[in-house]
Parts: sequence; C-alpha cells; structure tokens
Amino acid sequence: MSFKDSESTAVESHPSWIQAYIDSPEKQRLLYRRTLIIVVLSQIFGGAGLAAGVTVGALLAQDMLGTDSFAGIPVALITLGSAVAALLVGRLSQRFGRRFGLATGFLTGGIGAIGVIISATTNNIFLLFASLLIYGAGTATNLQARYAGTDLAMPTQRATAISIAMVSTTFGAVAGPNLVEVMGKFAATIGVPTLAGPFILSAAAFILAGLVLLILLRPDPFTVAKAIAEVKEANNRKHIDTSVNLEENNKPLIVVGATVMVLTQIVMVAIMTMTPIHMGHHGHSLREVGLVIGFHIGGMYLPSLVTGILVDKIGRTAMAIAAGATLLLAGFLAAFAPVDSMPILIIALTLLGVGWNFGLISGTTLIVDATNPSTRAKTQGSVDVLIALVGASGGALSGMVLAHSSYTTLSLIGGILSLLLIPVVVWSRSKQKNA
Repeated sequence: MSFKDSESTAVESHPSWIQAYIDSPEKQRLLYRRTLIIVVLSQIFGGAGLAAGVTVGALLAQDMLGTDSFAGIPVALITLGSAVAALLVGRLSQRFGRRFGLATGFLTGGIGAIGVIISATTNNIFLLFASLLIYGAGTATNLQARYAGTDLAMPTQRATAISIAMVSTTFGAVAGPNLVEVMGKFAATIGVPTLAGPFILSAAAFILAGLVLLILLRPDPFTVAKAIAEVKEANNRKHIDTSVNLEENNKPLIVVGATVMVLTQIVMVAIMTMTPIHMGHHGHSLREVGLVIGFHIGGMYLPSLVTGILVDKIGRTAMAIAAGATLLLAGFLAAFAPVDSMPILIIALTLLGVGWNFGLISGTTLIVDATNPSTRAKTQGSVDVLIALVGASGGALSGMVLAHSSYTTLSLIGGILSLLLIPVVVWSRSKQKNA
C-alpha cells in the first residue's frame, strides 16, 4: 500500500461527524466558542464548590480534633485526593474525551462533599478524612477544566482560552466564602453543624457542574482536536512518532511549566491554609475570615482574562517572573500585617491569589505549547498530580510550622521560596537559546 493510500485510510477512518469538523475550519471555530461557553457555565458552579474546603476545611478539623497541629490536614487530604483525581481525570479524558473525564471528576467531588456533611453530623473524624479525599476530585477537576478550552484554540489564543475558563470560576469562588455564614445558619436549622454548612453548597455545585458537562459538552472538543492532529500528522508524513518527538524536544518546556505551577501552588496553599487559623487566634469572626478568603479567591481567578492576554502578548516566561515577584510581596505583607488590620490582610491574600494566577496560567500555557493532542490530556493530568501532591505537602507542613513557630515565619518562608521561579526561568531561556 502506498503512503497516499494509507493516508487516505487514516482520514476516512474517522466518523462522518468528526470528518465534518476536520474539513471545516469554520465548524472548528464555532465548536471552540461553544466549548468555552459550556466550560464557563460549569466553572461557575465548580468555583462555588471548591470554596468550602478552602474556607472552613481547616476550621472544621480544628473543631473536631481540638488542636491546631493537624489543622492543615484537611487541605492536605483535599489536595492528595485531587492528585489521584487529576491522574484519573487526565487518563479518562485522554481515552474517552473531556466530557466524560471532567463530568466524572465533578460528580465524585459532589459525593465527597456529601460525605463531609455526614461526618460532621456524626462527629466521625475518619469519615471526614475519607470524604475530604473524595472531595478533592472536585477541586482537581475544576483545575483540569481549564485545559478544555485550549483543545481547539490557536497557539496565540491558548493563554486567553485558559483565562476565560478560569475567570468564570470567580463568580462561584468569590460568592462561596461570602456565603459561609448564610450556609452555616441554614445548616443549623436542619441539624447540621455550622461549619459543615458550606459543604452543602459544594455538594450541589459540584454535581451541577458535572451534569452541565455531561449533558452539554457534545461534540467533545478533545476528540475533535485529536482527529485534526492525526490528519495533520498524516499529511506531514510524521505519523505516530510526531507526538513523541515533539514532547522529547520540548521536555525543558514541560519541566519549566510544571515547576512554575508547583512553586506557585505550594506558596499559595501554605499561606492560604493557615490564614483562617491565624485570624481565629486573634478574634476575627467567621464572616471576616470569609471576606478575606473571598478576596483571595477573587485574586486567584478574577485577573485571569488580563493575565491570559499578557501571557499571549509578552510571553510565558515574563509572566512566570511576575508570579514570583507578586508572591514575594504577598508573603512579606502577610508576615508583617498587624493582626487587627483587615485591609492589609485582604491586600496580602489578594496578591497571593494574583501571584498564583500568573504562575498557573503561564505554566499551563507552557504545557499546552509543549504537547500534542495524542498525549496531551495524559501529560496534563500527570503534571496536575505533581501540583496536587506538592500542595498536599504544603498544606500539612503549614499547620506544623504555625503550631511550632508563627504565621509570620510561615509567610516569610513562602515569600522567599517564590524567588526560585527566577532561576527556573533563566534556565529555560538558556535551554531555548542552546536548542
């Protein structure tokens, strides 16, 4: 069989509905726009779902365990659960498409939130820990959804597409912490402990996000993107080795993208996790905690649209350096903020979120740039596993640092650690010049 015959067979093997997208750039463009709309809708719900664990997870464990030393365990368990979920969601997405992978992750997270409510009601600490692990699937999926918008995006649109998915999370993520008090009162009226109230919102939000994707994300953008990539490879006579060679040549970019996201994650998680405990020690109310965390989550997601444009326009590495500088400032502000100063705490935690935003979007875009659709979702899932595991370590260790030292020490360590982003970026630039 000649090459032309084998190429023709490869192209004709696609179902007619996929072939229609392969043959029509206009249909690809319309599917790209439709995918973004659906991802935006799911992320609004997903953002509300993740807020509970961030805001009251540590407080719930502190209340049930009666000690601060293990207050970081909930975030550690959530991020550990998200690590496992990131791997599974990535593998499911690679094999069955984004729709099935993301919907499964969100629905699993909703089940975990229900388990947290039951554990708080029955005062069962073991069920709480198990449920937080499962709840982590929702937080992992909320992050994995940012990739869905990039599947059919042009290279110059990728960071912007990631940003659109992330900025939509803001609506739910900012509302969630500010509904802590309301949900707590609602929980009390139905016989559920006040601190478990936000998880009622999480359960409903994650389940709705999963159903939106399961029902509406058709046709699957990742399935279409893989088919388009296969045809392009056949046309360029690269076949199976194309994706392998691409990722082999771009390993430095994958390493840099992963490192940027890992460092920003550990700094953000460590400081954010202990802020509610720190505030509680100095007499701040649950409403004030919710307000600070609400601004923090707003900083994590709201700048996304501008960040995406900047990453596409001025470059991935420049924004990675900006992430390090912003996190350094956030760490020093948090360390030296007067304990009774809400405005300075709000500024510090907002900057902490903004620095994380810069790092996540620049790092994510580097990963997308360096991968091919035939292996992309699996690689993305593996990188997110590493991010989650590091976040779990940061969450667990932050409680120990606070218990045996101080919030000031924790914040200073986080700020200084963020400076490691600079040599990472310098190394990546030297690699690119030598390539």
